[in-house]
Amino acid sequence: MSHSEGGVRRAQKQKTRQALLDAALGLLEEQSLSSLGLREVTRAVGVAPAAFYRHFRDMGELGVALVEEALGSLHVMVRAVLAEQDEAEERIDGAIAVVEQHVRENPAHVRFMAREWRGGVRAVRHAIAGELERFAAEVAEVLKSHPVSAGWRDEDVRMLAKLYVERLVMTATELLDAWEEGDEGAAERVVWCARRQLRLISIGWRHWEAEGGV
Repeated sequence: MSHSEGGVRRAQKQKTRQALLDAALGLLEEQSLSSLGLREVTRAVGVAPAAFYRHFRDMGELGVALVEEALGSLHVMVRAVLAEQDEAEERIDGAIAVVEQHVRENPAHVRFMAREWRGGVRAVRHAIAGELERFAAEVAEVLKSHPVSAGWRDEDVRMLAKLYVERLVMTATELLDAWEEGDEGAAERVVWCARRQLRLISIGWRHWEAEGGV
């Protein structure tokens, strides 16, 4: 096989893999991953069921890939906002704006994550937990470098980062609910509440004294 032929095959394989992910995401609009059948997904793509196994071991592994799609880009954008802004209000406004944009552009991914976060397929629950841990670790890395964190213990910075991440992810799911109901007033209240809660977290950041002193 020539180099060019290998490249074409890899591109086709990636295209089919993405088609399977997109088809599954569409089918998951109305059901959970645990109820979705492999044959439903391959039928939607127009490939034989056996072709599925060239890309994923099972539906759980496909779900893990969807989790990575749902949260991966959000990590990068939020981390950039936190790193670029020095003022607390600017960090908060920037992070919330990123979440709003993410929900508007990826509603199906956010819906999938919200549904699978607390139930469903075990591998997917673990994947979501792992992504949130990585998300918090990235945020902690940024917060640790800030002068306000001088003298903080690593475990306290991680605790602070998890508060930021959990509030932002909950804001995403709450915004999705409000927009799907067509209730802009509810969406505005979600943002107002998220901004106040993040301000409270920021105030705690400036005044926290860990056990034994910071």
